[in-house]
Amino acid sequence: MNRIKKSDLVLNNDGSIYHLNLKPGDVAKTIMLVGDPGRVGIIAKYFDKIELEKQNREIITVTGLYKGKRLSVMSTGMGTDNIEIVVNELDALFNIDLLTRYEKKEKTTLNLIRIGTSGALQADIPVDNSFVVSEYGLGLDGLAYFYNNYESNINSDLTNNFIKKMNWDNNYPRPYGVKASDYLLEKVGHSWLKGITLTAPGFYAPQGRELRLKVKDNTIIERARHFVYNDKKVTNFEMETSALYFLSTILGHNALTVCDIIANRINDDFNPNYKESMEKLIEEILERLSKL
Repeated sequence: MNRIKKSDLVLNNDGSIYHLNLKPGDVAKTIMLVGDPGRVGIIAKYFDKIELEKQNREIITVTGLYKGKRLSVMSTGMGTDNIEIVVNELDALFNIDLLTRYEKKEKTTLNLIRIGTSGALQADIPVDNSFVVSEYGLGLDGLAYFYNNYESNINSDLTNNFIKKMNWDNNYPRPYGVKASDYLLEKVGHSWLKGITLTAPGFYAPQGRELRLKVKDNTIIERARHFVYNDKKVTNFEMETSALYFLSTILGHNALTVCDIIANRINDDFNPNYKESMEKLIEEILERLSKL
């Protein structure tokens, strides 16, 4: 087993891991991930006791107790690039000895639950109190292909079916599909609508939005919403799930995304009062996590 290089496992002067600014023990094994730093406080207010609060850049972490269950909530910022940093460094806190820089023999499995907002790609998904579980994440960002052994950690059948049926442009990053944790699908995702979530490498052109710049292919949404795999439709668009699922799978963690649908791209609808529905989603997820 090789010792991990200092330039690969970057630590701060106090021994905390570089971007998260956290040390082993600072976070629970069950962690809620949110894009918006402001959402950390909304979730943490439900904790019965707060053990730790830390911030570095856009990453805010709070660890505490909810009904006797130790939980953490962390903001990641937006995009698969941020998720890549967060998941790798969370794993390192548990599965690498930061003092010796050697991988631990006994591994810890984390539960990573992303709570996000999203836009629906099916006309029959409402924008008021509508929660969607990402049974599959389908990445349009290309991140998985930078990692060794990606073949055994993506769903090749889903991937190849999507590429073929979409007649995917070779100039775009190659898509990759990954399934959510079966454990979290059962324990947390039960009772909510499940589907395939497209993860885009941007908010505007990659999701078909135009301001002053025009989109190269404005048919992706229309074609994608007709794609079906294992009786699951493409339900929504967002910017983090594929990376979360891929990295969690390859590292041996459980991951699940649950999104509050605040817009419908087919009906051109938007819910300006989505903060109320987000509160309801947070309350329900906390209850389900307390029973893990």
